[in-house]
Amino acid sequence: MEWNDSFKTFLKETAKSLKGSDRRLFMARAVKELGYGGQSIAERELGWNRETIRKGTRELNSGLTCLDAFALRGRKRAEERLPGLLEDIRAIVDGQSQADPKFQTDRLYTRLSAKEVRRQLILQKGYTEEELPTSDTIEAKLNLLGYSPKKVKKTKPQKN
Repeated sequence: MEWNDSFKTFLKETAKSLKGSDRRLFMARAVKELGYGGQSIAERELGWNRETIRKGTRELNSGLTCLDAFALRGRKRAEERLPGLLEDIRAIVDGQSQADPKFQTDRLYTRLSAKEVRRQLILQKGYTEEELPTSDTIEAKLNLLGYSPKKVKKTKPQKN
């Protein structure tokens, strides 16, 4: 069976414009119209994945749609893996922080670095080295909580 280039382009562009189950159903219907060997032809001529076509064919035959669990993929946030992490960081840093001396910002300044906070989490709160995130992540969590890990300047008395 010979296909002209405009028909191939039409099928490719239509499949590319659709997402998820709509795309799979379109591919399955197109392959079904091709008849026996349609999956191989679609793979060779259009560059479609045969597993995607099979999944679409199962959806077409059963009438059930497979859910794409994109939100379940990827790495979980540190707060989700360790639910008490933010409260433990706050408990360690609160005693070592102070407000802006001139009250120009709402940020809290702390003397502790992210490495020191990580070390204190291991010593005081009983976390292990492997389960805790890196010090870069802890620094991001400190910023999220409103702490600026900077040297705390002492206020200078005003001269008369």
